[in-house]
Amino acid sequence: MKKFTSVDDILDLDQLILSAKKIKSAPFENSELGKNKTLGLLFFNPSLRTRLSTQKASLNLGMHCIVMNLNTEGWSLEFEDGTVMDGNKAEHIKEAAQVISQYCDVIGIRSFPTLTDKEKDEEEQVINAFVKYSTIPVISLEGATEHPLQAVADALTIQEYKKKRKPKVVLTWAPHPKALPHAVPNSFVKIMKLSEYDLVITHPEGYELNPKITKGATITNNQDEAFKNADFIYAKNWSSYNDYGKILSNDTNWTVTPEKMALTDNAKFMHCLPVRRNMIVTDEVLDSENSIVIPQANNRTFATQAILKKVLENEK
Repeated sequence: MKKFTSVDDILDLDQLILSAKKIKSAPFENSELGKNKTLGLLFFNPSLRTRLSTQKASLNLGMHCIVMNLNTEGWSLEFEDGTVMDGNKAEHIKEAAQVISQYCDVIGIRSFPTLTDKEKDEEEQVINAFVKYSTIPVISLEGATEHPLQAVADALTIQEYKKKRKPKVVLTWAPHPKALPHAVPNSFVKIMKLSEYDLVITHPEGYELNPKITKGATITNNQDEAFKNADFIYAKNWSSYNDYGKILSNDTNWTVTPEKMALTDNAKFMHCLPVRRNMIVTDEVLDSENSIVIPQANNRTFATQAILKKVLENEK
């Protein structure tokens, strides 16, 4: 594996999930694989689970890990070609990526979307620039349109908790006070389609995701109907895709409540975290026995470790 910036980079999901499960049972088994290797983590945006789980995964593999918050600790980077750099951008990605490649063996990049320029966001300008100019493998710690590491952890979690071969999995929009990216829902939809589960997406009108990504999934604006007989409920907010980056509604009727969960087949509740309590989901649901958000977060380490292992094995 030369890079991991999208769910589309997964060639064999079953094999990857099996690898993550084996790693979870014996996390230090491959601790020699990363010996004398360095993972550089570059953050343009805040992080908790992604940063800590990726650091832990690298340490489990015997790697050294360097972390840098580029917005506060590095030079402002220019990504446009041919520009006259007479503004506040002090360094071009062409030099920065090549220099970092000399210091590290793998680079992880986290960069959020603008939510104002759809074309630029869908080009994944920041991550793809590192892929283009780096001479070492690049992994996405979340980009403008995808969060593939989260998706692998989600797939691992469902694999562990499912009670039938093809469970009904519902991705539901829920209200949030801020305009949020499409990265998590996009990657979740992609990996659920790879898993060939019974995927249902439910959201208010106007919150349709990219139709190229959701093609083939069942989509409904009736949340109650979607929840019926579901085995997993994955709640997540996202802003409008068509009216790009806009908040069209904060309808609290879409908050996940015990009454909504009662429509399901004793479904497990999932969320990528951080979660807005009593807006996305009520305390009663989040604190219930059916909430698996903490085990889901724990799986971030083993999903990331499985990806890093593939990257390192490809480099040997």
